[in-house]
Amino acid sequence: MSEPEEHQLKTPASVVADPEAIEIMRMWWSNKEPVMAIKPAFNDPAMFGRMLAYAATHMAHGYKVRHGMDERSAYNQILTGMSDAIKAQNVQTVTEPLEPSGSAQ
Repeated sequence: MSEPEEHQLKTPASVVADPEAIEIMRMWWSNKEPVMAIKPAFNDPAMFGRMLAYAATHMAHGYKVRHGMDERSAYNQILTGMSDAIKAQNVQTVTEPLEPSGSAQ
């Protein structure tokens, strides 16, 4: 990735210290579209919905901290974006081949 190291996301210490922590998803914006690696780790898909709701709340706070936006307004814009994507019903899943064992991650 071309992102400077200071902008790269770090694994939180609380996660590193938790032997039962499970990574659920990684997400990038690449070639003008979202790209993600996912693991459907929950038996109940509604739990993933809860995680997305938490992510929206935390991202709204991030927009407040990093861009000075009103947190509630940022949250509502995030929800609007989600709603627009859901209503469009034009999301296609494209599966990339898995890299052979031992390849760079």
